[in-house]
Amino acid sequence: MEKYFDIRMPFWRFALNTSAFSCLGLLPILLLYIVLTPGFGAMLLGSGQAFSRLLRQVLTNGLVVVFCVNYMSFFLYALSASKHAKGAALSRVLLIDPPARVTLFILLHAVIYVLSADWFGSFGGDRLQALRVVGPTLARSVFFENISGVYLYATLVSALPLYTSVIDRGLETCDRCPDWFRNLRSKLPGKLGPILLALALFGAVTLTITAASALITRLQSTWV
Repeated sequence: MEKYFDIRMPFWRFALNTSAFSCLGLLPILLLYIVLTPGFGAMLLGSGQAFSRLLRQVLTNGLVVVFCVNYMSFFLYALSASKHAKGAALSRVLLIDPPARVTLFILLHAVIYVLSADWFGSFGGDRLQALRVVGPTLARSVFFENISGVYLYATLVSALPLYTSVIDRGLETCDRCPDWFRNLRSKLPGKLGPILLALALFGAVTLTITAASALITRLQSTWV
């Protein structure tokens, strides 16, 4: 990870690497979503307007969300990796990244939905309606039922190697960790232990996004 994301890199190169990782994570998940959604692929092939709307949605919403979430995570990782203090990367990334990832993912959707209402007339051009759909939409994204699920799982592609790298380093350097945690690396083949822990951590992130979105939906229903 340090090869591609170093705090000493110029901004343009760091951003370019983040863009590459974001596109590599987004495109396969988007294609999978199109294939798994009945009739969606045929609609895109048969309607230029539907394809252009999807392209606009991906470029103005999906790519922006995935890029920003990835940039935050990679920058945090690079900043932590530049510190030579023992366990610094583990404590900094694993404590700060998950809540920051949840917050940024939800806030970016809210901002982009409002801007889409203004710029493209989405949601009937109603800003309030745009905000109302944020909660229900993100609450279902974990189930891959809408295109926001594509953006959510696209961030997994970058989160998995990042979390795996940090956890693997922590398993080597952590003196205060429980024995079962330190021994996980040696008992499982290769990087399987860190990978499983990274998947569990991302799973916690997705559940938190779902819970927070459901709470937002519930609060909105009491206000209306």
